[in-house]
Amino acid sequence: MHISPADFEAVDFQELLQSYLTFATRDACSHALGITSLKSTAVQMFVARNSHGELMGCAALKILNADHGEIKSVRTHDDHLRKGVSRALMGHIESVAKINGLQNLYLETHNTPPYGAACRLYENLGYTYCGPFGDYVQNPRNVFMTKEI
Repeated sequence: MHISPADFEAVDFQELLQSYLTFATRDACSHALGITSLKSTAVQMFVARNSHGELMGCAALKILNADHGEIKSVRTHDDHLRKGVSRALMGHIESVAKINGLQNLYLETHNTPPYGAACRLYENLGYTYCGPFGDYVQNPRNVFMTKEI
């Protein structure tokens, strides 16, 4: 698996991102970033591809300030589920965050069944539950996690 910066012009990436945004925005409480926001200079978007060049997944790191970053838009392509794609992307983002001098990473996700596997992954990676951060507001369906890196 090779992880590199995302090419927003790649058709397969656009399709995966649109699939993710459709899934993520079906809840009224979703805070998924749209394509324009993902292209911001404060965001670094990455993709994972296999040795054949097939897109396996994507994830983003949003810089919040000099010490803190936020994990955004983690998505594994349906054809590559249970192959460690999201785990690898999370590891890559943590490495990039360290290089950027960040000390903590945060994420917001949901406590609903479609997000159960994601929550378990984050827990297994050492993320712990915390209160809202930044401009987020607690609601019955969202949860917040953090990790010191």
